[in-house]
Amino acid sequence: MTGLEILLLFLFAAISLILFILTQISHQAPSWYQALSENKNLAAAKEKGVERVDRASTLVYTGIVLCFLLLIGLSYVYLRDTIYVGHLHEWMNIIVRWMHITFGIAWIGTSFFFVFMENSLVQNKKRPELKGDMWMLHGGGFWFVEKYKVAPKVMPEGAHWFKYEAYFTWLSGFALLFVVYYFNAEAMLVDPNVWDIPGWWGTLIGIGSLAIGYAIYHFLSLTPLLKRPAWFGLVLFVILIGFAYFYTSIFNARAAYIHFGALIGTLMAGNVFFVIIPAQKAMVRATRAGAELDPGIGQFAGLRSYHNNYFTLPVLFVMISNHFPSTFGHDQPWLILALLSLASAGVKHYLNLKEKHQQSVWVMPFAIILLVSTVFITAPEAVGGECTDEVSFTEIYAIFQERCVSCHSSQPTDDVWTSPPNGVVYDTPQDMAKRSEQIMQRVVITKTMPQNNKTGITPDERERIRCWIEQGSSTD
Repeated sequence: MTGLEILLLFLFAAISLILFILTQISHQAPSWYQALSENKNLAAAKEKGVERVDRASTLVYTGIVLCFLLLIGLSYVYLRDTIYVGHLHEWMNIIVRWMHITFGIAWIGTSFFFVFMENSLVQNKKRPELKGDMWMLHGGGFWFVEKYKVAPKVMPEGAHWFKYEAYFTWLSGFALLFVVYYFNAEAMLVDPNVWDIPGWWGTLIGIGSLAIGYAIYHFLSLTPLLKRPAWFGLVLFVILIGFAYFYTSIFNARAAYIHFGALIGTLMAGNVFFVIIPAQKAMVRATRAGAELDPGIGQFAGLRSYHNNYFTLPVLFVMISNHFPSTFGHDQPWLILALLSLASAGVKHYLNLKEKHQQSVWVMPFAIILLVSTVFITAPEAVGGECTDEVSFTEIYAIFQERCVSCHSSQPTDDVWTSPPNGVVYDTPQDMAKRSEQIMQRVVITKTMPQNNKTGITPDERERIRCWIEQGSSTD
């Protein structure tokens, strides 16, 4: 056993122990809150206790997630030169992606719900301290919701904070970037046909762009432009599409799309961590101290929360985009990303207006026109010329054996894929013929397969496959 292996095993044991301790501590958090609720001491002491428990709980839960991700990373490093690495990589992908989707649903769901309530509040003239209230029906019961203009006179017990959904969505998404793209950067991130750089360069560029992107957005939010929503949205849209163009000029198109989504997700999580939650804590402290509140704090945080609401649909598109090569496989993938992002933000704007009982005659038609235009823009053009010679299946079978089955077979031999991507196999002639439409789309038209052209398929081979499909995909 080498020194590196011994070090990795030691780190694995140490982090496992820390994870066990943190898990046991997290089980004690409810009893801490219960003890504070029964505390008969001064309110100030109780307030400090609640803040300390909140801070400790945040650190504990964050530590649990980080330990879990570190254990996965150490396992990958330990097994990377063994036959188990592909199997582990696949399960890492499953688990982290599952976590990311679960937390993302919770986060986006709360964003939709709270903006809906904000838009649907009815002003209560009998209670001027309220911004509004509303009745709702759900789960077989009646719900009554009130929102204060600033804050109640007395801080209520047991207030719930909506923050962990955002934090863990970002953490799991960042981990997913490593699992899918950074651990195999040469195969999944960079493309020599786009820009021939080492994988670790691409990794550093990807991570650094997220920090730079948030810094630019945050600075823009501190300018007077924030008070002019239309102009602010236009400038921000241009900046984001600039990043999209930058990503597609460096990474392969699939990775570029995912990094665009990661950038927007970073803006959203940064809004929660750096703006929304600190503003809420400041308001809670002032309320408990009976001090006068600055309504501008809540208004600024509310605007950043509203930005997050408009980011949701573009992010959701990016999460599913890698399954649709008609989008990222276009000659100008950044343009398709721009059109779909603008159209989806327009749909969200229409829904927000409708919740406020306001009408707009142009927002939804404009969004639909953009979506339909994208369909036509991405329509395939005629490829190649007339197929004068008949292409035999024997020739096509040889091409698939050399270029495709290393991944798309029941027992892949690829160094990354240990099971066929999306369950697609080409073990038999019938497997190949029945997927001729998908083969035409991925191999011939969009040329997004093989991934990064890892197996070196030639233009002539793509042309032979096209002719075989157009001649009926015969397997005789």
